[in-house]
Amino acid sequence: MAKDIENPIRVLWLTPDKPETISVGRRRIAEQLEARGFRVTLRGTTPRTALASFRERATYDVVVGTTRAGAFAGAGLKLAGVPLVVDHVDPIRQFTETHGTALSLGVRLAENVAFRVADHTLSVYDEERPRVERYARAATETDLGVSFDAFADPEEEAVADARSHLVDADVDPNTPLAVYVGGLEPIYHVEALLGAMAHLDDWTLVVLGTGSLEGLVERAVAERENVVFLGSVAHERVPGYLHAADVGIALVDDPHTLKVLEYAAAGLPTVGLHGRVEDRFGEFVEACDPTPESVAHAVRRAPDRDLEAFREYVKAFDYARVAEGYAQVLRRVVGRGEPAQ
Repeated sequence: MAKDIENPIRVLWLTPDKPETISVGRRRIAEQLEARGFRVTLRGTTPRTALASFRERATYDVVVGTTRAGAFAGAGLKLAGVPLVVDHVDPIRQFTETHGTALSLGVRLAENVAFRVADHTLSVYDEERPRVERYARAATETDLGVSFDAFADPEEEAVADARSHLVDADVDPNTPLAVYVGGLEPIYHVEALLGAMAHLDDWTLVVLGTGSLEGLVERAVAERENVVFLGSVAHERVPGYLHAADVGIALVDDPHTLKVLEYAAAGLPTVGLHGRVEDRFGEFVEACDPTPESVAHAVRRAPDRDLEAFREYVKAFDYARVAEGYAQVLRRVVGRGEPAQ
């Protein structure tokens, strides 16, 4: 640690080019690395920022490239002499589902090249591990993290502000409240979520997020009194809304979705999908199909789950623990850590 502070490792982290309120995980790990003495520059990846990074390459000791664009740009910097760690957080399956098979074949090939040229690859998904291990020079398993304490015990001001905002939005404080936080894209089954409210007249749904389906949400707000859309909010304010809610909803077929971890840390009963989410979280999550009727049924049943056991389970995914794994890899890659066993 002392060496990191006295002579900090200079890290360029190329991330997806997403709003800060939607994609926060890399930022939280970067903050933990900085607390350990690293100097981290976090940069959303676009053609412009990739070119700027290439010009500045001599000012960094190592580049971290998050799939997908960050890993591709990072591979270019590696070829120019900068050590590279690929941060592989998204399975190719998701890209195929949203962009089609033809395009995904080219992306898969480019990812394989990035794994091959990288000094080390950190990988989240079990389903990706065989491919990563086939192409990567060195690979380590990691997890998506959660700011456990921030969600388990938020500032009183954050909770009060959230409740005040809900009152201003005409949310009845005596009505059970379901909350969805995240992207408004087809992969998240937003239409099924909104449709469930026709079967939950005695509940209110609060939607926090942004995306291509904002218009669909706004139409639901116009048609139903029990749907409220608050748009995108700063991530540090999210715990306040979760503590004002009764159930959290995450309808994406992704066992590593951050929202499930955040809901659990906040002590919030959680509705997720049958399939990969159910396989990972088991009895902790009330599972459903992506249909309005099934979602509504799960919302009513979710409060029966064992919340304390769920909370204890997700403590292991705190960002401090996850970031230590990244720190060890970065030190090894630049020659300041113990060699991998």
